[in-house]
Amino acid sequence: MAIIVSDANIFIDVDVAVLTLYMFRLPDEFATPDILYQEELSEHHPELPRLGLRIERLGSAVIADVDRMRALYRAPSFNDLLALALAKARHWPLLTGDSDLRQVSDVEDVEVHGTIWLIEQMATARIISVEQARNGFKAMKDNGRRLPWPEADRLIRELADGARK
Repeated sequence: MAIIVSDANIFIDVDVAVLTLYMFRLPDEFATPDILYQEELSEHHPELPRLGLRIERLGSAVIADVDRMRALYRAPSFNDLLALALAKARHWPLLTGDSDLRQVSDVEDVEVHGTIWLIEQMATARIISVEQARNGFKAMKDNGRRLPWPEADRLIRELADGARK
């Protein structure tokens, strides 16, 4: 079982896809920085801690690393850098759909995954069906979520092919 740090956009993606409950059925645990949760998630997603989301307090060393990264990188938001700094400090993977944060994660040598990977994990573990994955992606697309849609389509084809075997 791994602990995976997530930024806010992942929770928005899975909420739009109506897959939040299923996400927390994976054997992994999900965590997010306390500041990010309070500022971006608590109002519209107060159920997340009850479902199993770990709200992690950040120490002074993590905040100092955020300040260092803010001086180096312009694109990711402060809250996104909080998630990255937490993942880096704890040696946990990061889950994000933000392309700028993914690029900085690569530079900072932090393992990073996205929404498509998360959907694949749920489908591979048979927590969701291929049809639920397909419908989830459709809902995300219809709601203007930004994902690499050719990659999502490829995953659905692979999952469907695997289900037929």
